[in-house]
Amino acid sequence: MSFDKALIIEDEPVVRNMLSEIFLRKKCSVQTAKTLSEAEASVARESFDLVFLDIRLPDGDGTKFLEHLAVLPERPLVVVITGYGSIESAVACMRAGAFDYLMKPFSPSQIDVILKKAQSYRQLLQVNRLLSDPGDDGDALVGRSYAMVRLRQLIERVAPTDATVFISGESGTGKEMIARDIYRRSSRRQQPFIKVNCAAIQENLIESEFFGHERGAFTGATERREGRFELANNGTLLLDEVSEISAPLQAKLLRVLQEREFERVGGNRTIKVNVRILATSNRDLLRIVEQGHFRQDLYYRLNVFPVSVPPLRERAEDIQLLADHFLRRFARKHGVGVAGFADSALRAIMQYRWPGNVRELQNAVERAVILAENGRSITAAALGLPVALGEGGLPFGSDLAVREGPETDSADLSPVPESLASSIPVTSPDGTVLSIAELEKQAIRAALLKTDGNRTQAALLLGISIRTLRNKLQEYREAGTPVGSAAGDD
Repeated sequence: MSFDKALIIEDEPVVRNMLSEIFLRKKCSVQTAKTLSEAEASVARESFDLVFLDIRLPDGDGTKFLEHLAVLPERPLVVVITGYGSIESAVACMRAGAFDYLMKPFSPSQIDVILKKAQSYRQLLQVNRLLSDPGDDGDALVGRSYAMVRLRQLIERVAPTDATVFISGESGTGKEMIARDIYRRSSRRQQPFIKVNCAAIQENLIESEFFGHERGAFTGATERREGRFELANNGTLLLDEVSEISAPLQAKLLRVLQEREFERVGGNRTIKVNVRILATSNRDLLRIVEQGHFRQDLYYRLNVFPVSVPPLRERAEDIQLLADHFLRRFARKHGVGVAGFADSALRAIMQYRWPGNVRELQNAVERAVILAENGRSITAAALGLPVALGEGGLPFGSDLAVREGPETDSADLSPVPESLASSIPVTSPDGTVLSIAELEKQAIRAALLKTDGNRTQAALLLGISIRTLRNKLQEYREAGTPVGSAAGDD
């Protein structure tokens, strides 16, 4: 990341001219000021990336001006220069917001060292603004199936290189985690890892997100902004859901991949970058190319090293391994002592197709852990999975075996929150489409029939509290659809 504009505040012509020449050689725009009043006028007109500030100036003390620079909306990095240095002066300047402190006389090589430090520091500040939750390490790579063994082998082979990697797979398979694993194993792991979600950014803003913009480039561009390519310089850029970018931006992206250079929106200065590209898509990108919605030349630029992530249903031997992994992690996270999965819960986990893949399994297990009681097993009902109905209208894998135990007012373990109950379809053996709410009602009816209407025993069979069962029965009565008869709580 380079500096575009620098302000040199120095009353000595020799020092001022030397600094100006250094910046001009680096293709940086330079303004100079001999006094504090000139400097104040300059910063009032425009913003600067870097300021070299002499402490002793004809019309005042530069330290006071340093305090003014520190509160500007677009705060520049300030290097203090002085011929009358002391430890006390250096400490005071650093506390006032100076980035570095330089004693006269100095050489051009010293300036180069400071500029490199300043560039790295400025990039770090900008990158930190974009950093979010780095994700849970290794979740997408848990598994002993052949598909996962092969996937790990491919990652180990490509990670140390600078090759562009295209990661394809259904939503929820862990494409971003695989991209992060490639980054962590690469030679760029000490450099930035920047992600841009191409599907989540408005089309009229995505070019600015990619390449940045200059102040005044469009309505709302009140300050200059670096784009993701610039922030990822010397590091790795993840283009998540790259298939969603528009045709005009595809052409500009192709140029960056080919030439490793671009201009900010509204700017004319060419910026060169050295970035490794990782891209993901949950769509068949080759088919989109054949349909004419994605550039073929860009496809081949991205598809240098393709990695396909299999859906969870195609690696059934990994499902229980992943479920146990999530169970341990979320039990630690939420401080719940869970006694594993009940047998019926494991059957439900293995029978379900997992259309949402690893992400759906993770969410189901976390929800079940949150609802679980300390010391008890996770029930099938707590997982809240939409499943087909078995004989007698009971859901496959449900906990409807008779269990001994006293009545308890434990937490509500109903399969799905009511706000979601009507949105998840379930098919019965005769082809009737049921909602989870109807499935729940049938399970309650079957449990009451099995226990001759004893609500305490029915609640135990269902894995819910007697209070929850009472509330459900009351809801059905108020809705005019009562469920069977109840013998009581004995």
